[in-house]
Amino acid sequence: MTQVNKGTALITGASGGIGAVYAEQLAQRGYDLILVARNTQRLHDVAQRIRSNSGQRVDLIAADLTSDAGLADVEARLRDDSGITLLVNNAGTGTHTTLLDSDITQMSKMITLNISALTRLTYAAVPGFVARGHGSIINISSIVSIAPEILNGVYGASKAFVTAFSQSLHHELADKGLRIQAVLPGATATEFWENGGLPLAHLDPDIVMSATDLVSAALLDFDRGELISIPSLQDLSQWQVLEAQRKSLAGKLSGNRPAARYNLTR
Repeated sequence: MTQVNKGTALITGASGGIGAVYAEQLAQRGYDLILVARNTQRLHDVAQRIRSNSGQRVDLIAADLTSDAGLADVEARLRDDSGITLLVNNAGTGTHTTLLDSDITQMSKMITLNISALTRLTYAAVPGFVARGHGSIINISSIVSIAPEILNGVYGASKAFVTAFSQSLHHELADKGLRIQAVLPGATATEFWENGGLPLAHLDPDIVMSATDLVSAALLDFDRGELISIPSLQDLSQWQVLEAQRKSLAGKLSGNRPAARYNLTR
């Protein structure tokens, strides 16, 4: 049976981990691919494996998204390639270290990659998606976006931006034919932990999900139209209650006088 081509997915951070698994699974779903990462050799290895297994077209962009030149290359491709139908903002970095044990230069680089690069790539993609009346964006966030006490505060804050940004994008763009999803992984078996200074072997295996299972579950949520995907949350109603309470506050957060509890007089 011939696979229906779904356009092209551009995936950042695609040389390994969650990004490489997204590339593999999206190719099996009929997407051609543009894979973005710094490590050229690893990109070529992923691309060759996907071409052999799926027959889909795979293009590569070797780019450092923390550099102006690298970011500009990817932005240009997103603006100019009308065949792109899906952007997966997966590139990111993190750490488990506390503020007192963290280097501010590394924290600044984290903000650049996790927030600034993701935002710029989204802004590059959205106008074309809106003009064509369709397009999708998947932003890889984290459970620490709603539980910032778990890991490093800058990392948690950067991922809180990703989740909030995704919710705002959905609010603004859903009626223009765009689909938005934020994926909130828990601990996942990738190089993230080693790169952040905490070997995966030090984690309780009961809390660690494989990247394959994570992506499979998140894509099922994508098929279902779920804005927020939390594959490791067993009781989805807990998130639904939290979201309902958050939304119920929206009309109560701004007023022309302090609340009565302050007992202020004029």
